[in-house]
Amino acid sequence: MQDLLENQSVNLFLWVPFLMAFGAGIYFNITNEPNLAICIAGLILGTVFSVLRTRLPVRSIALLVFGFCYAAVFTHIINTPQIPCEMHNLDISGVVEHIDYTADKSRIYMRIDAADIHAGNGHAVVRVSARSDITPPNIGDIINARIGLFRPNGMDAPETFDYARWSYFNGISATGYINSYDVITHGPGNNIDAFRNRMHNIADSFLVDALILGYKNAVPENDSPIWTATGVGHVWSISGFHITLVSSWLFALFYLIFRSIAPITRRIPARIPALVCAWFGLLFYLFLSGCDVATVRAFLMATLVFTAFIFGRNAISMRNVCIAFCIIFLMNPHYVMQPGFQLSFAAIFGLVWLWNNVKPKMPKNKLLKLTYTAVLTSVVATAFTAPLVVAHFYELPIYGLVGNLILLPVFSVAIMPLVMIGIFSATFGWTLPLDAAEYIYNWTLGIAQKIAAIPGATVALPHISNIALSFIIVGILCLIFVRPVRIKVNYILCIVFVSVGITIVAITPRPIFYATHDHELVAFVEADSKLSFNKSRASNHYFTFDTWKHFNGEDIGTQNRRRKHNNGIWIYETKNFTLAYVQKFVPLMHNIENLCNNNDIDYIVSYFDVNSAGCNHKILRGGFVIYESGHIEYINLMRPWHNPPE
Repeated sequence: MQDLLENQSVNLFLWVPFLMAFGAGIYFNITNEPNLAICIAGLILGTVFSVLRTRLPVRSIALLVFGFCYAAVFTHIINTPQIPCEMHNLDISGVVEHIDYTADKSRIYMRIDAADIHAGNGHAVVRVSARSDITPPNIGDIINARIGLFRPNGMDAPETFDYARWSYFNGISATGYINSYDVITHGPGNNIDAFRNRMHNIADSFLVDALILGYKNAVPENDSPIWTATGVGHVWSISGFHITLVSSWLFALFYLIFRSIAPITRRIPARIPALVCAWFGLLFYLFLSGCDVATVRAFLMATLVFTAFIFGRNAISMRNVCIAFCIIFLMNPHYVMQPGFQLSFAAIFGLVWLWNNVKPKMPKNKLLKLTYTAVLTSVVATAFTAPLVVAHFYELPIYGLVGNLILLPVFSVAIMPLVMIGIFSATFGWTLPLDAAEYIYNWTLGIAQKIAAIPGATVALPHISNIALSFIIVGILCLIFVRPVRIKVNYILCIVFVSVGITIVAITPRPIFYATHDHELVAFVEADSKLSFNKSRASNHYFTFDTWKHFNGEDIGTQNRRRKHNNGIWIYETKNFTLAYVQKFVPLMHNIENLCNNNDIDYIVSYFDVNSAGCNHKILRGGFVIYESGHIEYINLMRPWHNPPE
């Protein structure tokens, strides 16, 4: 045991970013906001004890405290303005800061006075969607717009995606729609966003939007599920795949240039100026792509690799990946909660572990070696990201390996190069490269459709709770960070922790009743284990239907089943409780007394607020789910990003 513990000293630094991330994760998931003064003191103490040469347990706790308190202090520092309620038919003046293009509409980001939307002082950013028949303004324009705004919704079920939190940490005060606008003043349009917008207009290609400019929803809506089912959906999020290709092309180009300049190569190796120039090209690509978190991670990794090559050091190492992790965490601790960050780092950690630690034996034949490398890379990346894919998207693409082996080479050697050439040639009116790229895309899409049509292409899996996911992540970390001596203890620890996580998933019950915080939408699990809703659609809770279906292990995209009511009242009888739901005011007014006095009714859920001294023990408020046992789990919406009442 002593030898095992001493052998871990080399890898102790590798645990640092994950201890901080776990601390931040605890902060983002607790129910009550901690005292800010205590968090500031904890941040200082955590920093001091993390830096000092203290005992390992003390330093570990200090890093957890640092991550927790840093996330708390960061939350209060950014203090994104939030609107108090829905607002419609507003005439608002503001500056167009950014435009995000999707397959069927554009999303306009406006910087406005926060006071205009009753969100306090200073400036606020609102995101409004424009219909396809509304031509977007130019970035930098000052416009007067007729808009409607909504508060970003919180979680629809425990431990699900919190859009309000995501908006808060991305600086968005409200979302909504735009009916019309007038340009007051044309802006200079000389920043990177304006340049991206011009490239979008010139190229007029969703492939350019997705692969170069970083618009994540530019791919046609009907195509996205096909790419996801084949395991190559990551192609449409600019990350390591794109950075690797672009950096390789840039380095090769500049290397050939500098090799031909003798005065330079006689003094320094040609690779050094080539790497420097390629880095500046990557920096431009980073800003051109919109600086998404996955792109930033890949750029930081490329920077560390370039630096290592210049100084003759080991280029790809766990330590470099952890340094990139720490830098991005300090930029915004909420990144650790976002799927892009988690999936990106999970894949890169898995691949570095494979090639640096496992070091698989390779066949001598070059073709076999290339195939073997591609298969191993796909298998390991899929295995390391699978728990996170299931946790965030509730389904797993079974044929992801096949899709990556067949489809990724097409993107690498054909579509991506043609799009890169096409974005520049389009400025001179030559669109042939983009036309060729779109032709190959359609051909590749046909292959992807055949793969996605194979029975069992995707499997719906149950919700993974935070505690279960934590056990699985710790198991994976033990696999890649724990250094064994004689016995492969890292594999044993991995199996133990992952098994505990899977067991927790298996024994965790699913809710049988769901309610949004405003009780406009509720759902009942019927005898066939499928969900029925009180209404077939709800504009304020558009995504809630799919979230609850995911949570219940159902396929999304199916028609929403509607439960019939009896004279305006839904009665839900189960083995352990009976619940009455009332959505309309008249049925509530006529029946509330009987419902309160009926001993067979355990819970009352009403769309309208009801307050009765003798009946409050039955009336349920806020968002919640109910399990078969009758246990109620409320959805907490009282954190700073939910704009809770004072």
